[in-house]
Amino acid sequence: MTDDAPTRAELAARVDDLEARLDDTETEDDGASMTIVATKGTLDMAYPPLILATTAAAFDYDVTVFHTFWGLDVLHEERSRDLGLSAVGNPAMRVPNVVGALPGMDRLTTRMMRKRIAENDTASVPELVETGLDLGVEFQACQMTMDLLDYSEDEFYDGVTAGVGAATALADMADADVQLLV
Repeated sequence: MTDDAPTRAELAARVDDLEARLDDTETEDDGASMTIVATKGTLDMAYPPLILATTAAAFDYDVTVFHTFWGLDVLHEERSRDLGLSAVGNPAMRVPNVVGALPGMDRLTTRMMRKRIAENDTASVPELVETGLDLGVEFQACQMTMDLLDYSEDEFYDGVTAGVGAATALADMADADVQLLV
């Protein structure tokens, strides 16, 4: 053994130090994260953030969805079951605005979309919210919008984080690997 070689005790101490550092590294959360801002509450616009959130959560992303303005209706237990669809201003509907503005057209387009959802065995909005909650998605309800629309925390699905401010949402977005505005 040369004079420069570490002793058995020094090697054991190094191994202990490396194992402790490895344990610290393994306990850190290195998973990908996603923050979605959901601003719309129509039937057709409820699906994109819910599908993205549940899919990302199924792939072990840490997912937060901040719902504000009409997007808050998606988290509202009663309103989420009766979201509508409008043909006016919706180019995907391929209905001229003058026709879309006729009385009863919103009910008709909503009924047609609900029929398609049922025929394709697509999960409903409430089912997707519940699935997201089961997968650990953090659904946040904007406090300012709750005040504006006079919504209370007990009107949302169990598990929704109510009363979240814009500063918290911005901090979540800044820390996320993926940020989306829907």
